[in-house]
Amino acid sequence: MGSSEFSWKLADHPKLPKGKQIALVVLDGWGEANPDKYNCIHVAETPTMDSLKQGAPEKWRLVRAHGKAVGLPTEDDMGNSEVGHNALGAGRIYAQGAKLVDIALASGSIYDGEGFNYIKECFASGTLHLIGLLSDGGVHSRIDQLQLLLKGASERGAQRIRVHILTDGRDCLDGSSIGFVETLEKDLAELRAKGVDAQIASGGGRMYVTMDRYENDWSVVKRGWDAQVLGEAPYQFTNAVEAVKKLREAPNTSDQYLPPFVIVDDSGKPVGPIVDGDAVVTMNFRADRMVMLAKALEYEDFDKFDRVRVPKIRYAGMLQYDGELKLPSRYLVSPPLIERTSGEYLVKNGVRTFACSETVKFGHVTFFWNGNRSGYFDETMEEYVEIPSDSGITFNVQPKMKALEIAERARDAILSGKFDQVRVNLPNSDMVGHTGDISATVVACKAADEAVKMILDAIEQAGGIYVVTADHGNAEDMVKRNKKGDPLLDKAGNIQILTSHTLQPVPVAIGGPGLASGVRFRKDVPNGGLANVAATVMNLHGFVAPDDYETTLIEVADN
Repeated sequence: MGSSEFSWKLADHPKLPKGKQIALVVLDGWGEANPDKYNCIHVAETPTMDSLKQGAPEKWRLVRAHGKAVGLPTEDDMGNSEVGHNALGAGRIYAQGAKLVDIALASGSIYDGEGFNYIKECFASGTLHLIGLLSDGGVHSRIDQLQLLLKGASERGAQRIRVHILTDGRDCLDGSSIGFVETLEKDLAELRAKGVDAQIASGGGRMYVTMDRYENDWSVVKRGWDAQVLGEAPYQFTNAVEAVKKLREAPNTSDQYLPPFVIVDDSGKPVGPIVDGDAVVTMNFRADRMVMLAKALEYEDFDKFDRVRVPKIRYAGMLQYDGELKLPSRYLVSPPLIERTSGEYLVKNGVRTFACSETVKFGHVTFFWNGNRSGYFDETMEEYVEIPSDSGITFNVQPKMKALEIAERARDAILSGKFDQVRVNLPNSDMVGHTGDISATVVACKAADEAVKMILDAIEQAGGIYVVTADHGNAEDMVKRNKKGDPLLDKAGNIQILTSHTLQPVPVAIGGPGLASGVRFRKDVPNGGLANVAATVMNLHGFVAPDDYETTLIEVADN
């Protein structure tokens, strides 16, 4: 279709009126699972969401929020907030993160791209450093991608390779890091047998070293910088497997929180600090926990901590981590180009939009929703409000987070009459669920439910429509399970807490006094996913979605 033929104008819906106010509420990490004591959503008092559920099957249904439904490679891949909001906003399914990298590695196109050719310049005389999460969790990185990259880079001239590992235990079992390090060591030994000088150079736990996000705690990144770049850390070992085993022995230590360590040779000298003339690749495909390190590696006027020494390197990310900041400026795999998002269509068709969350999810309800695009489509039609998150604490300390403040801003936006769509993300069940603190997560779920009530009450008063959904599961299952579904226990007989997202479906609920009579969920879209929500919302605004959007979830029954 040539650009001259393309029109932003949406066709009018044959049965649904325009001009109804819509509140679009995304509960972060709110999936649907069997009720038990590890389902914090079930345990929590959630009268508002419970009442919506009573509307099934006509006004409440489940949709898929993981795997292929959100552009990830397999049905074993749990959804996450980025791909979830991309799908919710785009209305179509795009190959995402891990899948993009898988395709580029499988085809070999990753080695032909500008990013790889840029770092390759260092192979003759410098070291290739790979920094990232060592895990098969599939949320931030995958060890098999690292293995393929090691093989591909060594076949294309990398003579000296150093890997800087971050241990997981958050998106996979705590304690599994030892096995991952053993696997990596075996691969590196095979490379050494072929004449490539390949070693692990440093390490540390993901929540304590390098992988902070949203500029919450720069000391986390500094610990990583000191180990990876300067070759300095409180612990030194000659062997990475021994390092992880030893450091895990300390009381209250887990894979996530291992202190930083460096690997040294027999004379006590670090084997792999980053120096002038080296190449660095951050191998995580997910962005949020790599942006801060990318800034430290790339920004000349960086002032968040004293870098001491700033090596002249060639740096590339696995992907570009921030489209707005163009960070990093070089990357091995290009992001999906998501154009013609529902947000842009609606604004161009006269729908005035308000979007709000707190810092930890503000980008999700704006940047990711809008197809990895920053800023406004039309400043005269839109208002985006970011409420600062509590900084310097873990979210289980304040599990109510800013749910009340988000709901108040949404209520005021609805009652002002200035907006046709009021869109919010309530982060509680996800952010507190990630801490593994079950009692705090119950409090978080209750707080989110109370926030939903405030927004729905405003919609009731304004005569509008609500659409309540979620981006992926988390708080509905807080325990690791065996194949039968029974909780897994550790050696001491304690349950193994699940801190990661899940593979569970998420709800979509519709209602409100502005909902035309006869509107109900269709029965012929049984495998609907998050991408189907956009066409649904467009219908409720009185428009027919574009032809290439995933089909709407609703129909209008003839009364």
